[in-house]
Amino acid sequence: MTDKRAFLTRSAAFASIGVALLLAVLKLWAVVQTSSTAMLGSLADTGLDLMASLATLVAVWIAAHPADDNHRFGHGKAEALAAMFQIILIVLSAGAIAFRALVRLVEGGETQAAEQGIAVSAIAIVATLGLVAWQRHVVSRTGSVAIKTDSIHYQSDLFLNLAVIAALVLDQYVGFAEADPLFGLAIAAWLLWGAWSASSEAIDHLMDREWPEEKRRAFVEAAAKHPELSRLHDLRTRTSGDRDFAQFHVDLPGTMSVQAAHDIVERVETDLCRQFPGLELLIHIDPRGHLDEPGNTLVEADEFAQLKDEPE
Repeated sequence: MTDKRAFLTRSAAFASIGVALLLAVLKLWAVVQTSSTAMLGSLADTGLDLMASLATLVAVWIAAHPADDNHRFGHGKAEALAAMFQIILIVLSAGAIAFRALVRLVEGGETQAAEQGIAVSAIAIVATLGLVAWQRHVVSRTGSVAIKTDSIHYQSDLFLNLAVIAALVLDQYVGFAEADPLFGLAIAAWLLWGAWSASSEAIDHLMDREWPEEKRRAFVEAAAKHPELSRLHDLRTRTSGDRDFAQFHVDLPGTMSVQAAHDIVERVETDLCRQFPGLELLIHIDPRGHLDEPGNTLVEADEFAQLKDEPE
């Protein structure tokens, strides 16, 4: 599964680099032909897309490495770091585009050769649609946060290229000269919104946020099917790259032998890891009645009891 995931994520990264290179060349030519601020913004965004895609390729390559002596939990957070790098690039791109658009509004200016700009934008839309379709497939199979963030860039490019076409049409065929810089400002705002939306998942990975409540509940329900366990508490979960991590404490009779307790934990771990692929699980055994931190509900709250108290 790990090898297949590495192949898929790398293929998506190489595909995005290839598309970005193609579009950068076409848009550079179109900027020279049209003098369009919106097209310049589109070119700047494509250039940053290329840098972000290169960072994504490095990140998924690092994340695919197994755990080693210095990284015992693996290298999954490399994807979240790449996602944050991409977000910083998006914000810088949006700022540059907005500044250029404001200058154009104040100083004025006209676009030229709308046909060439429209043709390049149409080619960009077709290429981007194909790339986004492949990225979505890869994300659905791997859950890669780096590829997901990279895909957000290119999804925004679809609207960006449509905006470029609209700006050129309004400027040259309708006579609305302010359309080009106004669409440039709209593109900048769209990029900022995309950066804000994309940052949440990457930050969650870096900050070791708990699993979503539905997934956490499903995990507790699966553990509750083992009647030999009691008072599951101090459950902690997180996700890093393609790996899930969970740990919890359970009570077992204090008179039980180490071998018997070990056999029970082995069966539980095997069952839970089968139901939650890609999970690394650590179970700590407490003698029945023991309290690790009396009064600390975050640690001592009984997940099994809470499960029974929840309404059907």
